[in-house]
Amino acid sequence: FKTLFGYATLLAEDGTPMHKSKGNMIVFDEAAERVGSDTMRWLFANHVPELNLNFPRIPTEEDMEKSARTGLPVRLSEKWMLVRRTLDKIWNVYSFFVSYANIDHFDPTQHQLPVAQRGELDRWILSELQIAIREVTEGLEHYDTVKPTATIQAFLDDLSNWYLRRSRERIWKPELDSDKVAAYLTLYECLTTLVTLLSPFMPFITEELYQNLVRNVNDKAPLSVHLCDWPQVNEELLDERLTNDTRLVMRIVGLGRSAREKAQIRVRQPLNALYVRVPSLAEEEALDRLSEQVLEELNIKRLELIGSDSDMLSYTLKPQVKILGPKYGPLVQKILAKFRALNAHGAQEAAKLLSEAGSLNFTVDGQQIELTADEVEVVATARPGFVTAEERGYIVALETTITPQLREEGLVRDLTHFVQDMRKKASFNIEDHIGLALYSNVELAQILQQYGEVLAAETLANNLLISIDQKDTPSFNEVYRETISPTSVKKLGGYTVEVVLGKM
Repeated sequence: FKTLFGYATLLAEDGTPMHKSKGNMIVFDEAAERVGSDTMRWLFANHVPELNLNFPRIPTEEDMEKSARTGLPVRLSEKWMLVRRTLDKIWNVYSFFVSYANIDHFDPTQHQLPVAQRGELDRWILSELQIAIREVTEGLEHYDTVKPTATIQAFLDDLSNWYLRRSRERIWKPELDSDKVAAYLTLYECLTTLVTLLSPFMPFITEELYQNLVRNVNDKAPLSVHLCDWPQVNEELLDERLTNDTRLVMRIVGLGRSAREKAQIRVRQPLNALYVRVPSLAEEEALDRLSEQVLEELNIKRLELIGSDSDMLSYTLKPQVKILGPKYGPLVQKILAKFRALNAHGAQEAAKLLSEAGSLNFTVDGQQIELTADEVEVVATARPGFVTAEERGYIVALETTITPQLREEGLVRDLTHFVQDMRKKASFNIEDHIGLALYSNVELAQILQQYGEVLAAETLANNLLISIDQKDTPSFNEVYRETISPTSVKKLGGYTVEVVLGKM
């Protein structure tokens, strides 16, 4: 051989050596059979090879027998479930694509749409894909598996948690227009490229996905994923501006979710406004252009940008004594006193300087003091009726007042979510149209009547009955019935509603 790649010592889960006499030895074939060869390979690939690896325990013979007897999947340990998250995520993305592509009879070989003619969301994920190809290739060329696996997992998170979630409405709509074709083609290109990138790490699951995604629609394609050419970076698809813009939106959305969690307001409850401060003018312009994405993700009606001089926020500056003590010694107390003496305007100006310049400069007892953003914590507090979240100069203030109309919209969103869950329990296919009957009191029935079209469209209900009288029999055959009440697991703002689903 030209190059020998080896690992440090493989130990038992508790860090002790494996010995048959101790009863903690794991036979390779048994581990491969019980947790999966690809799962084991992914465990090794994610591990820094210079460090010893504590091999997680595997299911026992009793566990396997119980699984065979009950027909339930064998339960893996928490450590194995963490390893399997990547496999589960790629399988979920694959299943979503295949399910809807089959419903629409979509054949990727029969459609072409230049990337330049696709939307920003499509161009962004394809740009991220090129970055992933480059980083995985560079890592493998240097016999490094840790960086490539981290890159793949990060890309898969972007694909699943951002691209796919933001593309669902495009794929769910009934017509196969150019926008929907763009979403299908982009998702297909991401999946097939990802399968090839993953093939050295997970040869078995990637082969199964490749056969269905590629060979099933193109019999002239290579016989195996392991015979395919390695993906090459398409420099024309790299778009740094789009990457930066999307990262900005994702950051603000993340802060918005943190603010919702602080306020204990679920995302399905619409809110009126989000006020945002970003460090630079360029980011203000980008966020103004992309504000619709933030509003959709956070279920908010309006986004407003605020400057450092806005009265929306008040600021408190907290010098980090543990850092400043060794640096300034006896001057620390005088530095703290200077910060305590700041009025509201002075604190606001100091926070602005830290955000824009990255440091504060002043004099104490004739000595020049320079404090960086790492040495002073800036805490932004919103006025009553708002909740804030912040991160390195990025601040959001969420308006938490829920008006009667917002409350009604939240109820309808919750009910829609519950009906979708009931569709699954009733074993309806995702494309099936249903009959839906809702029995409630007068107050809730009047609310639901106003949103009848939305309810019907979101739940694929061709026949919708909203009534206060159980004697109003629906004109469809009942398949499933469930009651939502203040005492049930599902709750709808204190109301009781009986939900009936049926076949059309």
